[in-house]
Amino acid sequence: MLKKYSFFALLGLVMSLQMNAQPERWQQQINYKIDANLDVQKNTVKGTEEILYTNNSTDTLRKVYFHLYWNAFQPNSNMDARSRELGKNTFTNRRGEEVKDWDMRVRDRIQNLKPEEYGIQKVNTLTINGKAQKLIEHETILEVVLSQPILPKSAVKMNLNFEAQVPLQVRRSGRDNAEGVRYSMSQWYPKMVEYDYQGWNTNPYIAREFYGVWGNYDVTIKLDKNYMVGGTGVLQNPTAPLDKDGNKVWNFKGNTIHDFVWFADNHFKHLSKEVRKGLTLNVYYKAKDAKADSAWSNVLWAAEKVLPYMEKKFGAYPYPQYSFIQGGDGGMEYAMATLLKGPGLGTVFHEWIHSWYQHILGTNESLYAWMDEGFTSYGEEDVSHYYEVNHAAQSPYISEAAKKQIPINLEKQAKLLPAVQNGNYSGYLALAKSGFEEPMTTHADHFNTNYAYSSAAYSKGGTFLGVLGYVMGEAKRDQLMLNYYNTWKFKHPNPNDFIRVAEKTSGLQLQWLKEYWVNTTKTIDYGLNDIQVSGQAALISVQRVGKFPMPVEVLVTYKDGTSELHYMPLDLMLGGKQQEGTVKQINHPEWKWAHPTYTFETTQPLSAIKSIEIDPSQRMPDINRSNNKIEIPN
Repeated sequence: MLKKYSFFALLGLVMSLQMNAQPERWQQQINYKIDANLDVQKNTVKGTEEILYTNNSTDTLRKVYFHLYWNAFQPNSNMDARSRELGKNTFTNRRGEEVKDWDMRVRDRIQNLKPEEYGIQKVNTLTINGKAQKLIEHETILEVVLSQPILPKSAVKMNLNFEAQVPLQVRRSGRDNAEGVRYSMSQWYPKMVEYDYQGWNTNPYIAREFYGVWGNYDVTIKLDKNYMVGGTGVLQNPTAPLDKDGNKVWNFKGNTIHDFVWFADNHFKHLSKEVRKGLTLNVYYKAKDAKADSAWSNVLWAAEKVLPYMEKKFGAYPYPQYSFIQGGDGGMEYAMATLLKGPGLGTVFHEWIHSWYQHILGTNESLYAWMDEGFTSYGEEDVSHYYEVNHAAQSPYISEAAKKQIPINLEKQAKLLPAVQNGNYSGYLALAKSGFEEPMTTHADHFNTNYAYSSAAYSKGGTFLGVLGYVMGEAKRDQLMLNYYNTWKFKHPNPNDFIRVAEKTSGLQLQWLKEYWVNTTKTIDYGLNDIQVSGQAALISVQRVGKFPMPVEVLVTYKDGTSELHYMPLDLMLGGKQQEGTVKQINHPEWKWAHPTYTFETTQPLSAIKSIEIDPSQRMPDINRSNNKIEIPN
């Protein structure tokens, strides 16, 4: 007799086998069964959680911890105080404007909330085997002192009941946002803190990102029958039944995820398409007018077009659905879903790419925000460019005038900067010259300025992949990203895990690059130093002005129209990259990093040279390019 398995059981089995094939690193496991009741008149949620928690570590756990995120939305909370404190700082932006350094979405709004607008989360009781456990609340972290420890390689069942007041939307979650969405239900349930090889990650909710335990979610939501509901997981009952009070009861399930988000609104529209067998894309948005219909329809159309390219570049998307949901305060990623302020495709692509770097690889963003935000920002620009070049003009949902503008915009972009030196490079270079930069090892909540955090996480993180393309070659870098995904998915990789995959992919030693780029704020600056005649050749001297050593490429262009690319690998690499372009590459002995200058010989005399340029592809984020090129007069 054939044994039947549910779709979710099979998905869990496949993912389990994938995870077991990965490098050895234990992961905790959690199963949530959540029953929640949303009162749309009082803006309150009451619910219960049945949790099966498996301690796969070698440690005995005498305490466990939960996140109570919504308690941040109360006057004088850590989030409120931190936002107002950073708002005292001012700096001059790239447009020469004097601006405050606070998060413009938060500012001082929490301090001005009324009691009925506060966010409140409270666990009333938590029991194990019917015995109540000691609870100690630390604003957004709940400490649970266990009456019996959780032993290594054992599981425990917990039952808790909670109640919450949905905050007026300030940051990401809440009710009645600027676009009028009634409920953006993120960070809404008591969520267990991740315990990993570094211990408990009890980060209070200050401003930044999230980190969670992978597991399976079975979530039942009860609320007013007039509301549309959608979010993480797969809806189990599309024709949700009514309870005795006339409320609808919705049930969602999602496997191998580490968060759960949902929305509820009584004036939403829903678009849906099965883009391939086993994968459905959804769009939920606030009903408004025909213009909004077209814009949100274009989100679904564009998402389908870019999916094959994204999977080619980042790895296979393993879940059965993804939803683009209008809500929240801008753009924020969650498991199988995102909350979006509007239908702008840059944000749409960015948040979806987070599925790979936040929800499948699951890096600890508090410690390594750049590995998620930076890699996602790099992917956003890559995917956006691919879409503009290959699909945008064919969209049935944008105007003819907008289509005519596409080639003009692409031409402008090409003239502004080389394709690789994109917004990430520009953002990083501005940070490096600003005086505000801090090492990327800084905890996300502990940067001195919001500016330094965002530029380090997004721009410098994204630039890192461009730099890797320069150091190891574009093709090897692209292969690295797939190898990284396939090696570390569902394993919470750290920076060394990533750089080891880069070394194995490239055959180069790259720890030096990680140390300089991640652990320091040292900058790259190379300049032409001296040019001398040497018989039938020229001797060109290059100087390392900055403190950050790199392999160096110098393009020599001759008056007869020919060119040669002189390549000097860095000795710390213990190797070099293969030729990438069509220009003849001349490989020189390695540049010993402690030496401030390097001299090489050309194949033609100085009189034949038209120009000399360091880093002609501009993939090296040199903070001063004024000393990189010289034109030789006739």
